[in-house]
Amino acid sequence: MTSPHDDAPRPPSWAAPAGPAAPPPETVPQPGPPAAPPPPPPPSGWGQQPPGGYGSWGPTAPPPPGLSWRPQALQPGIIPLRPLGMGEIYDGAFRAVRANPRVMFGLAALVVTLAVILQSVIQWYVKGILAPQLTELSVDLDPSGQMGFAEQVGSSIGLLIAAPVTSIATTILTGLLIVSVSRSVLGQVATVGEVLRSWRVWLVVGFTFLSGIAILAVISVLVAGVTLLAVNDQVALAVLVGLGGSLAFVVAAVWFTTRTLLVPPALMLEGKKFWPTITRAWRLTRRTFWRLFGIYLLTTILAGIIAQIIVFPATLIAQLVLRDPTATSFGSVVVIGIATIIASTLSTTFVSSVVALLYIDVRMRREGLDVELARAAETTA
Repeated sequence: MTSPHDDAPRPPSWAAPAGPAAPPPETVPQPGPPAAPPPPPPPSGWGQQPPGGYGSWGPTAPPPPGLSWRPQALQPGIIPLRPLGMGEIYDGAFRAVRANPRVMFGLAALVVTLAVILQSVIQWYVKGILAPQLTELSVDLDPSGQMGFAEQVGSSIGLLIAAPVTSIATTILTGLLIVSVSRSVLGQVATVGEVLRSWRVWLVVGFTFLSGIAILAVISVLVAGVTLLAVNDQVALAVLVGLGGSLAFVVAAVWFTTRTLLVPPALMLEGKKFWPTITRAWRLTRRTFWRLFGIYLLTTILAGIIAQIIVFPATLIAQLVLRDPTATSFGSVVVIGIATIIASTLSTTFVSSVVALLYIDVRMRREGLDVELARAAETTA
């Protein structure tokens, strides 16, 4: 049986007929709007990858007027794998702490706590030895002893003697934190054990030690020259040499610090010998001096402000609540020591993260490290 719909004509399908193709029916052109002209061809090199890869993570030719296009950078971890801006570096530093708080804050707090405790013990012991002797020498300056001149000077000398302890601890901590930051860039998390097994941190300590010797040698020469001139009754020349030499020393110290800023991360991450790595890190700072100097200076200022925000109220508590104007009693040392631990942990973590990201940023800008990091991230994904 058939239904009425079976006899209705069916529309032709898109399948080709089995026999020879019939000629298409003639069509009568219908009037209509003119066709739009074809779009202009893209500029030469647009969207094509250069032989060495996307070193700048962008097209090889400038885009046409009114059109801006940039491929999105891969971001497996705390930063996008492309040259970074200052805001992205600071954001990456905070992300590094959140990505691995056990190392970036826990290990840092442990190292800083041990260093501050040892520093406080040395400061307290030296002050106890020197204060009685300084009291006899400072009778003219502080006859009643109410100013606490002897305690303040003794505590300051003790703090100066204990300064190498915190310097070495900060150097070791900086090297260890650089390892954690470098792993966080790839979206990986370094354990405390892996970080502590980084023996190359002793190369960073060695470089810091050599740098300290060089700085002390320059200071010794300057002080010896001024003293020699003063002993020979050439006071005016001694003052001139002292002022000019001090200014020159500050400028040279800033220049040397900036040119060697990338040495610690290079020593920790590149796995090469000591002196070749230092030479290579020195070359990396060429033509990027002012950018590194500006970011590092701002970072140091911010870290100092953070530290003072924490330490200054603790000092006021010691002076007003504990009624210790000189802030040299045992209770004051404990209160200020706790504040110093918190401040040093935060500032050291922040500065170390920024230095590590500056090293990675410079290498991405100059050596295409972003390409290698992208490949490593895809391999480990």
